[in-house]
Amino acid sequence: MNTESTVPRRTAVGVPRESAAGERRVALVPKVVEKLRSRGVEVVVEAGAGLGALIPDELFTKAGATVGDPWACDVVVTVTPPTREQIGRLRPGATVIGFLAPLTSPETVAALREAGVQGFAMEAVPRISRAQSMDALSSQANVAGYKAVLLAAERSTRFFPMLTTAAGTVKPATALVLGVGVAGLQALATAKRLGARTTGYDVRPEVADQVRSLGAQWLDLGIEAVGEGGYARELTADERAEQQKRLEDAITGFDVVITTANVPGRTAPTLVTAAAVEGMRAGSVVVDMAGESGGNCELTEPGEVVVKHDVTIAAPLNLPATMPEHASELYARNVSALLELMLDESGALAPDWDDEVLAKSCVTRGEK
Repeated sequence: MNTESTVPRRTAVGVPRESAAGERRVALVPKVVEKLRSRGVEVVVEAGAGLGALIPDELFTKAGATVGDPWACDVVVTVTPPTREQIGRLRPGATVIGFLAPLTSPETVAALREAGVQGFAMEAVPRISRAQSMDALSSQANVAGYKAVLLAAERSTRFFPMLTTAAGTVKPATALVLGVGVAGLQALATAKRLGARTTGYDVRPEVADQVRSLGAQWLDLGIEAVGEGGYARELTADERAEQQKRLEDAITGFDVVITTANVPGRTAPTLVTAAAVEGMRAGSVVVDMAGESGGNCELTEPGEVVVKHDVTIAAPLNLPATMPEHASELYARNVSALLELMLDESGALAPDWDDEVLAKSCVTRGEK
């Protein structure tokens, strides 16, 4: 009796080595590989895929993965969007899960569609309670918010905490975080742990209580911009002008300013003007976390650290990649949670298109 047709074929998941410059994260880690294996999923890891995150191939194979060609698998999980050449290595009907940048890199989505590949964008996962375990934007923003404060402390010419010494008392640094989503809240919490006197600002007034719960003060400028899906809406021209005027006055009183404001698919709003930087005390620091979308500071040079008016302005790109171990671990859990939502009891890929999470995160259905 031939039983091959009655035994469902295991879904094979491929993990490629990231090719984007400076990217050290990997889409799956050994602990998550073990979990997927228990669901009947095969995992194929490209040689050296985890080296940037200090995970050798041996740890993947010990977890049950095999080393081989990930692009030949049913599902390929990535961190950064695959290149057109990589998409060309996928078979028609395959599935890609990762940060696919559907708003800022439409050519990637077009290439996936042309190849007949099904694409799920991690940044498109709806921010609803049921999908929290899949929210990669939040997990990576936590990493970025933490690291931004460490960069600010490194560049600062002043102590963060108050120090009482035989030579006298040193006042704590004052830190302002502009934009208090996940990254901003983590930045506030980290700066507070380091001893700074913290203040948060956002155009969404409902986050004021979250800021205060972290022991920070709330900077109220009287401008509100409540949007959909947990994001702030884009301000009108008049609102932006008034916001900048009020912020300029406030910013000059802080030693450290960390900006996190982004509007998905749009150029980052200007929050820290050149005039505001000029008014800051010499030795102050601005860490602009929105550099990849143009920056929140008017004097930002994305990817660079510059000094203007004796103020250091840092605009690091891809902060999560600078902490690849924990960033990969968190991201792998997000990817795994989304992937498992697509699997049936046998471990076969069977996405339910009536599921809100899958429907909204899917950017191509595999049809040419």
